[in-house]
Amino acid sequence: MKKIGVALLGLGVVGGGTYEILTTKRDYIRANDGIDVEVKSVLERNEARIKELGIDPAIVAKDIDEIVSNPDIHVVAEFFGGVEPARTFLLKALENGKSIVTANKEMFSKSWSDLEKAAKKGGAGLYFEASCVGGVPIIRTLTDAMQGNHITSLKGIVNGTTNYILSRMSDEGVDYDTCLKSAQALGYAEANPTADVDGFDAMYKNSILSSLAYKKRVPIDKIYREGISSVDVKDLKIGRELGYTMKLLAISKHDGKMTEARVHPAFLPTEHPLSGVKGSFNAVFVHGDNVDDIMLYGRGAGSLPTGSAIVSDIIFAGKTETVRRFSFEEEDVKDDTFATDFSTEYYIRVEASLVQDASVKVVSALTKVGVEVVKVLTKDNDLVLLTGTTNESTMQSALDTVRALDCVNKIGALVRVER
Repeated sequence: MKKIGVALLGLGVVGGGTYEILTTKRDYIRANDGIDVEVKSVLERNEARIKELGIDPAIVAKDIDEIVSNPDIHVVAEFFGGVEPARTFLLKALENGKSIVTANKEMFSKSWSDLEKAAKKGGAGLYFEASCVGGVPIIRTLTDAMQGNHITSLKGIVNGTTNYILSRMSDEGVDYDTCLKSAQALGYAEANPTADVDGFDAMYKNSILSSLAYKKRVPIDKIYREGISSVDVKDLKIGRELGYTMKLLAISKHDGKMTEARVHPAFLPTEHPLSGVKGSFNAVFVHGDNVDDIMLYGRGAGSLPTGSAIVSDIIFAGKTETVRRFSFEEEDVKDDTFATDFSTEYYIRVEASLVQDASVKVVSALTKVGVEVVKVLTKDNDLVLLTGTTNESTMQSALDTVRALDCVNKIGALVRVER
């Protein structure tokens, strides 16, 4: 039976979950996959954590060099998070012929090209199923189940923290700050929630998923990003009355040449499958030219769901004779194949004095610059408008015109509408 030696870098929440799965399911993996996967080494300085997990001190490495020089180790799985030292350690592993498995979306999205080069140099492979949407096998779906399709779009709820916050705001009418504190108390949000609520986490995942879907590098600097910290519960309530549900979406589209990618809060029709994804769950909605629409749904984080994806990659790497790498690199990025503008429908809430009079002036101002207004309603001192499909650049210019009107106090909200 083929033996696969594994090293675990870090024993935090996901690292510990992975160790648990690999040890408790070792016989199960032997019986079902025909390989014997054994944790040969761990790199962890927290002695209490090592003791808590019942790890033999004899397999605790003193440094990364001890791991990469060990001929019995074939796969290195990393759980540090952040860019460094994860990046340096994984580059060293790859250059020494060790395939890597990681859930580290920030490091991977920023360093993919360098990792590819190191993997090619060392004859190793890259496996990163757990980097996007936790235990949901979206990456394997894109790479191994949709080869007969040109994928034309992705729409995903890929961050559980923001989905929990927006779900509670919408369902219970609770304000953003209260929901954020609740998410922190439950462990869904970090003490510093910036990566989640400002859309960075979703941006990293969008970069990875879109690159795989369209067979071209989609770097993070080509992705428009906007978070949820300015979302007002008032707009979620109005949106529900209009038949919409708000989600932080990772969106990308590809027409064969041009690619657009963005992350921002958006209204979806209530009947859209993604609208029903509640709490900390994640889902990705994919359109292929032959398969049409598919959606994958499940837990986007957690020790065992994410550990499940890590173990899946370890087994995949261990069973296949050909290591997995990807041909596109950062040097392949051409600016003229990325859209600098995008088009969608819009929800606009304008805070105004004399709302009825303001309605005529605001609609007139929008119409004059080419924005089609399809619905207008008033809510106390607010004017709410829904538009037809409009370019983002046109909309931003139109809002400058609206802000200049004497009857307008401010633009209370601008929410893109996706379908």
